Amino acid sequence: MPEGTTLLSQMPSRYVEGPAPMQSGLAAPPFNLEAERAVLGACMHRVEIVDAVRPILGDDAFYRPAHETIWRALLAQRREGKLADPIAVVEVLQRQGDLQRVGGNSYVFGLSHAPYGTGGAEHHAEIIRQKADLRRLLASAIRTVQRAQEPGADPEAIRSEAEAEICAERERALASGRDRLSRFATDGWTFTQETGAATEPLWGTPDKAAWASGESLMIVGAPGVGKTTLAHQVIFARLGLQETVLEMPVAPSQRVLYLAMDRPKQIARAMGRRVFPTDEKILRDRLVVWEGPLPATLDKEPDLLADLAAAHQADTIVIDSLKDAVSTMVDDSLAVAFHNARNRALRNGVEIMELHHQRKATADAPRGQRPSLDQVYGSTWYVSGAGSVLFVSGKAGDPAVTLHHLKTPTGEIGPLDVTHDHTRGTTTLGPTKDPVALLRDAPNGLTARDLAIVLVGADDPDRADVEKARRYLERLATSGLATKTNGIAGGPGGGQQTRYYASARHLTAVG
Repeated sequence: MPEGTTLLSQMPSRYVEGPAPMQSGLAAPPFNLEAERAVLGACMHRVEIVDAVRPILGDDAFYRPAHETIWRALLAQRREGKLADPIAVVEVLQRQGDLQRVGGNSYVFGLSHAPYGTGGAEHHAEIIRQKADLRRLLASAIRTVQRAQEPGADPEAIRSEAEAEICAERERALASGRDRLSRFATDGWTFTQETGAATEPLWGTPDKAAWASGESLMIVGAPGVGKTTLAHQVIFARLGLQETVLEMPVAPSQRVLYLAMDRPKQIARAMGRRVFPTDEKILRDRLVVWEGPLPATLDKEPDLLADLAAAHQADTIVIDSLKDAVSTMVDDSLAVAFHNARNRALRNGVEIMELHHQRKATADAPRGQRPSLDQVYGSTWYVSGAGSVLFVSGKAGDPAVTLHHLKTPTGEIGPLDVTHDHTRGTTTLGPTKDPVALLRDAPNGLTARDLAIVLVGADDPDRADVEKARRYLERLATSGLATKTNGIAGGPGGGQQTRYYASARHLTAVG
């Protein structure tokens, strides 16, 4: 009689030792006891086979409890670097009090004499894993049927539970199988020449990228400072409705999925400010908006973000806002789970923009004061995993705000003084704070302190700001775009700071 159609009297011990996983009258679930015996016997012949089949099997793959018990004894022996022949395994089982439960000495030695050899162990392990996968799927389906037949059953709750079980099964499947340890591995040359190859940024220029391809962009700010206004312009540029944002080019996208979880009606009003009748076809075809909460938080379902992108054929996702996508912002473990969700979507070629909030205590910081990454609300792992972090500082409702680039894929942008037009939903640049342009417009040159004063908007910049300005100017001098007059140490008449001047090449390049 074929495996999997055993009569009740011949059922393996799972039916004797525990409750049947399905209703009476149904066929036995899929299993293959011969494959289980072959794998266990091979491991007792050559203990290193444990290492080969362990990643394929994953957890709880054996159907017969006796086989699962013997497998765990083999794992324990291998972890401790000890023998795993049948004599050693019998000793372990006897010490644990499990020997008689698995069938005694004769059964263990019988496994070691299985006539299959060791060459097919990995193939037999694949069979075991596939049968285990089918059993789990079958059990999940039966639970769904049983829940659907209960009085007062809620279809939405049942659907959500079924989706969660399927996602959990997908996670388990990804963690096992023959190629688990090599699925995303590549050689060093391919990694450095292709994976790390220079690509045009999604927003900005190669030397100053606001949003780099394959890395998430996080826009942070207090409520009312215009981070949504800024994000909408970038997304509309991705859709081809404009070419630049803040005078920086934006790369096109095929389709954008906007997760409007935080006050969707307000998001709709804000987005509608810059929509025209001529935009209808593009917005219908290439922009999808999800209104309200997701079916589950991303820390609970790490594949949900990638699944949403695939379901809507989107190559760009906007998360508005981050706090609505996770269970809590302050738990480091949940932040790491979200980062895994983010990375899985990025690995599938999905570009991600995240809107987020700053800590409330910093909402009223003086204008011009440079914020820092620790002012971003929640676990530090959220910003650690982001590729670029833009921080919008200012007063709620104030049209004039400052954009700081706190985490950069390439060169730092700004700080930029920008002005929002709340009627049209547009943002324009104020006076430039680009060091290249500032040097060009300074006929008497600039010292590092001079540049720092302009960049941070304070008359007394701190030492770190001055050092950052000095590095800017040194790079310009090294590239030939600036010349440098070395300073003089202080004396009775006072010292003189190093001063930088735009070179003739610089003036030609930017003129």
